[in-house]
Formats: sequence, structure tokens, C-alpha cells
Amino acid sequence: MIVVLLVSSGAAWESRGLAALQDHPGTVVLKRCVDVDDLLAAASTGQAEVAVLGVDLPGLDQTVVDELSRYGVRVVGIATGPDVTQPRAARIGITTLLDAARIEEIGALVTELPSDATQPAVPATMPGEDPAPSLDGALAGRVIAVWGPGGAPGRTTLASGVAAELARRGLSTLLVDADPYGGAVAQQLGILDEVSGLLAAARLVASGTLEQRFTTVQRRLSDQLRVITGLPRADRWIEVRPGSLTEIVEAARRGGQVVLDTGFSIEPDVASDLGRPGRNDLTREALEIADEILLVGAADPVGLARLARAMTELNELVVNPPVRVVVNRMRSTLGWREPDVVAMLNGFGASLGVHFLPEDQPAVDKALVAGRLLVESGDSALTRAIGAVLDAMASTRPRGLAGRPAG
Repeated sequence: MIVVLLVSSGAAWESRGLAALQDHPGTVVLKRCVDVDDLLAAASTGQAEVAVLGVDLPGLDQTVVDELSRYGVRVVGIATGPDVTQPRAARIGITTLLDAARIEEIGALVTELPSDATQPAVPATMPGEDPAPSLDGALAGRVIAVWGPGGAPGRTTLASGVAAELARRGLSTLLVDADPYGGAVAQQLGILDEVSGLLAAARLVASGTLEQRFTTVQRRLSDQLRVITGLPRADRWIEVRPGSLTEIVEAARRGGQVVLDTGFSIEPDVASDLGRPGRNDLTREALEIADEILLVGAADPVGLARLARAMTELNELVVNPPVRVVVNRMRSTLGWREPDVVAMLNGFGASLGVHFLPEDQPAVDKALVAGRLLVESGDSALTRAIGAVLDAMASTRPRGLAGRPAG
């Protein structure tokens, strides 16, 4: 007999779930908890074995899931909207999910839970979810560097959006914050990380133990998405030695896609001329090892001028760079059409394509304030546009590492 805690939050599925658990011969409901605090108090008694709760339960986070695990309580999450709740469930450590439409099956699911609490009892894909689009392996093992000029054109937003969309499509993806001027990925995604993943990985490279311990420097956000967090302070760029990022990327690409969030400047440092590492070397290294570069710039006059200069600088750094230009925050109030922008940018260098992301501040704000990925905040014009960029990338095979500095 499996002893169950059921958390009540007023969801429509709860009464049917309670009835299903009470009717099943292998389960008994110990208590209906009113909130997270009540749940933890009941779990601390050591009598319960399973907690059934909604993934969107207020106050539910990874700390709560970990504490339940310490009490020996496995968690079954009920998903009312699989497209939105499944990424959140994976992010906070809930491995077993049941679609609310199938709540009558909860009794059988609970009794069939594996002894290993980290293993799900049901397949990850639930009824109501669209199957991941087939990419025919076109993006397998690809390294994508997201770069752009100064002025906050949206590098980190695009990098995290691309990584999340790759993961949503079922591709194992690692997002690396490689900005030498201080990382922003952790802050944007609400990751509380006292130890920089990038610095930890660089130390593993230096000690020759990267292969054995690579997973220890990654933060898992979902089944398919992991993150290496960036520099905690801008002045610590010196701790990432030249060549370290290349080794990190080579280790990562064997396990799937790699998305690099980079800095803004690729200007050669004076220190480099003296044989010493330069701050911008990290960004230059990222662009040189990328299979494909997403060059992002703002759609306003200042942003487009900076974007044009960036295209020239990139061609000076890398021979025939495999670059796609992404014009961010495009809006009708600017007064120009997309073909006009494409024609202007084509005059500054060849690219694999020019793509446009709409001005969608509500979607960005919603994700940023909640510390979530764009895809976790639901469908939006911006997420669809990022998906279109990936569709275009999937239609072409990577040309191999750019890897050859210009000149």
C-alpha cells in the first residue's frame, strides 16, 4: 500500500484525482495538504511515500522537491498545460508527470513508480503535446555562437531563446555563457549559482580532468537543456586561459548542440601583441570555433549602424564567416521595411540569411521577471520568430568549424 499526500490548490483535476486514489486498492491518501508548507510538514513525519501536486503550485521550486526527496517522498506532477509546465517541471527536478486529462490513471501510476526517484514512470511526451519537429540531424553537434555589437542588442535573450528552442525540439543542448565582460545568463534565468560554471570548467581544462568531471560544472534546466554559467565579475576573465573555451566546446559538442553567448567586442587587445592574454580573446575564440554565427543587432538607426560595422569586423576576423544576421526589435514605427534593411546589410558582407525578430517586450518581460525561459512563458511572436531562425538553420548543413582567422 502506497501512502500518498495530495496537495489541494483548487485545480479542476483534484476531486477526480482524490477519488481515483481512494478507489485504487494499492494507494491510501494520508492527507490533503493546503500548501507547500503543509506538504513539507506532513512529509517530515516519514509516513508518506508519494506527493501528488500541480506543477504550477505556488511556492513549488527545486528546494522543495529536494527536501521532499530527503524525506523519502517521490513527487508526481500534474500538468494542466504540457507545453508550458513540462519544461518547468524538469527544471525543478520533477521527473514524473501526468497530464491532467488522464488524472483517472493516477492510482496506477503511483503504484508503478520505480524505486529510483530520479527515474520517470511515464514517457516524457504526454498526450496533447506536439511531437518535436524533425530536423533530420541537421543540427546535431552544431556549435552556434551568438554575437553582436555593444548597446545591448539582445545577445543573451537570443542565445537563451535559441538554446531553449533546440531543447524543446528534443535536441540535447548546452548553453555556455562566455561573455568576458561578465555573465548575464544566470541572472536572466533566475539561476542562483555561487560557483561560476565557466571558471570551474576552465580549471578542469587546466588540470586535465574535463572529460571525467564535465557534468559537474553544468546546471540542468530540463531533460534536454543544461547551462554553464558565466563570470561572476568582469575582472575574472583572466582566469579563462586561451584555448580553454575550445576544449570545453569540443567536449560539449560530443553530447549535442552548443550555444555560446559571447561578449560584444572583438577588437584585438594590446596585451595580445605582447604575448599576453587579452580580454576580447574569449569572444574571438568563440567566433573562430563556431559552426554558425548569429550576429544580432537592433533595428533602430543606431543599432543598424553598429550592426553594419560588426559585419565588417567579423569578416576581418574570420574568413568567409558562416553568419546569419538577426535584426532584433523590428517594428513598423521605425518607418522602413524588411527588404530595405536586407539590401542595406548586404552591402557590408555576405551572410547565410537575414532574419527579423519582432519587438515583443511583454514576452521578454514576462520571462525575465519570472526568471524563466521564453518557451516556458508560452507562445509569443518572439518565440515563433526564433523558431523560424532555427528552421532556416536546419535546412543547411554546418560547414565545419569556421576556425580560420582572417589574414
